[in-house]
Amino acid sequence: MSQTMRIVEGVAAGREHIARLRAATEPPPTPALRARLGELFGRELSPQEAVAQIVADVHQRGDAALRDYTRRIDGVSLDAFAANAAAIEAAYQATPAALREALHLAADRIRAFHEREPRRSWLEWDEEGGALGQLLRPLRRVGVYVPGGRAAYPSSLLMTVIPAQVAGVEEIVVTTPPGPEGKGSPAILAAARVVGLEQVFLLGGAQAVAALAYGTESVPRVDKVVGAGGLFVTLAKKLVYGDVGIDGLYGPTETLLIADETANPALAAADLLAQAEHDPLATALLITTSPRLAQAVQAEVERQLPALERAETIAEALGGQGAIIVVANLDEALDLANEAAPEHLCLSVADPWPLLGRVRNAGGVFVGQWAAEALGDYIVGPSHAMPTGGTARFASPLHVRDFLKVTSLFAPAETTVRRLAAAAQALACAEGLTAHAAAVQMRAG
Repeated sequence: MSQTMRIVEGVAAGREHIARLRAATEPPPTPALRARLGELFGRELSPQEAVAQIVADVHQRGDAALRDYTRRIDGVSLDAFAANAAAIEAAYQATPAALREALHLAADRIRAFHEREPRRSWLEWDEEGGALGQLLRPLRRVGVYVPGGRAAYPSSLLMTVIPAQVAGVEEIVVTTPPGPEGKGSPAILAAARVVGLEQVFLLGGAQAVAALAYGTESVPRVDKVVGAGGLFVTLAKKLVYGDVGIDGLYGPTETLLIADETANPALAAADLLAQAEHDPLATALLITTSPRLAQAVQAEVERQLPALERAETIAEALGGQGAIIVVANLDEALDLANEAAPEHLCLSVADPWPLLGRVRNAGGVFVGQWAAEALGDYIVGPSHAMPTGGTARFASPLHVRDFLKVTSLFAPAETTVRRLAAAAQALACAEGLTAHAAAVQMRAG
């Protein structure tokens, strides 16, 4: 009988599997997507071409283009795009009490975590009477995209809005798809009420990103767009970058577990299955030093999978990107993990803390078997917006500083200027910028 998850033997084979994942380009559009784009635009377009047209159209025609694309893509006609305070309050009141309490608990924990982040300006005077420093100022207006396609994600609203609030952003503009009834997700609106938002724009996809980036008659232009979304959101963020800031380009989610012989195979399998249910392109990997655990986890995946609601999506993800990689020792496991640079790295070993010093590339590290990545998605505290696709090599999870800009402060004393002038002039002359040298010389005397 074929197994959903393959077992890969040895570090070389594991490295090859990870390299294949990282080398994979965006899959070509499915026949259904090609047909849908043809239906929407009247001619054959790639996703990139479709996004470019949507962005340009919204930039030029504003609200009229938003109404057009919302009707054509989402199937709803909207006179006004925003769910107002009354609609948000009504959604909150209609939300089951247990979910309301969970949203409040998650919001409290997310806020408490991000309030610990350093976010202060600094100014240091020297013995000559001069000063250097940095001025940290929050962005004035930020746009937050909250996904609502395959599922509604109220947690994503909390995880993106709260760090912006902690940073002191003056105005936060949230957009989320309108849904089939044009009223948005009640759970997302309830989350908006929890963090004190009085307005949410019911706009999805590339058109929402374009509205945030350039502004329309109804949607204010922002300084930065943050939040994950599907292919069209990611392509739009990439296209508008430079006209507006972005937090990152998020691809399909990914988890990598490192486990030894002490790991519970049922828990390990459950974590892999949980990650895979997000998307057929999600990546769930297990690297283990125990061949016995590899076999046990493979069997547990087969046992648990049939009972899961999204079994078809999970099977596609595990069969496409998933693998159980057996290596000789934890050093090899960590080397592979650093090469993979996963969004989530889970250390399910007997003594995980000493391994932290070897972790170089990961969006988030989940230490020990109790640290389920699924908990991190919702309630533990750190934002779940994390780098994907190997970008943890150079990128960080969403954090308060994403909503702050730094202005350097220069205030050298006269004596400092005289002392540094000769070196500054030498550098200026070496670059052929003699006016720079002259400006320094006039102060040095």
